[in-house]
Amino acid sequence: MGIASRSEPMENIKVLYEDNDIIVVNKPAGLATEGGRIGEKDLESEIKNYLAAKHESPEIFVVHRLDKPVSGIVVLAKNQRAAAVLSKSLSEDSFSKEYKAVVYKEKTLAGEGELTDYLIKDVKNNVSRVAKSPEEKGAKKAVLTYKVESEDEKSAVLRIRLLTGRHHQIRVQLSNAGLPLLGDRKYGSKDSIEYSLSKGIKDVFLTACKLSFDHPVTGESLTFSI
Repeated sequence: MGIASRSEPMENIKVLYEDNDIIVVNKPAGLATEGGRIGEKDLESEIKNYLAAKHESPEIFVVHRLDKPVSGIVVLAKNQRAAAVLSKSLSEDSFSKEYKAVVYKEKTLAGEGELTDYLIKDVKNNVSRVAKSPEEKGAKKAVLTYKVESEDEKSAVLRIRLLTGRHHQIRVQLSNAGLPLLGDRKYGSKDSIEYSLSKGIKDVFLTACKLSFDHPVTGESLTFSI
């Protein structure tokens, strides 16, 4: 198994690994994983076009997503069998996902820690919020751990490990903890947004930098890092 040769590379999308069952790519910020707006590209469509250009079946299955403004590693399935196994692995939390984020410090930051919240997704407005209590209707438990890699007076680089996979989880939990992401105009605070603009930061400073899982067909343990 390995990366297949290709004559028409996708613009700004790097293939990290590819075989008959899966394709692993580095998604750029600003590209929706799927269902982009009319006239806009999305990762799913770009990969379908890429496969068709190689005279392969353009069938592709999205099994997990990254927010449009977030960059990083995504694995997609090339057939239903692989998609089913990967989806089951995700539901059983056997995927290991790590992220790097740059946050605005609104409070003193411990060197490492764990955040546990209960989140509620607002489908209509495509946002999530921290529930007032775990018993609130629609509330789902969200857990992540973080470790500070470097920091200065105003910001810090965090290494984050997701223990659950909730809608906009990292962005919501860090903002709620007084650590909004730089460049995040949806969940950022007034101060973090002003600081980001003063630095010319327009993209959300969040990257899915490491992904580990078992291959859905061979069972081989795979790890990808950027």
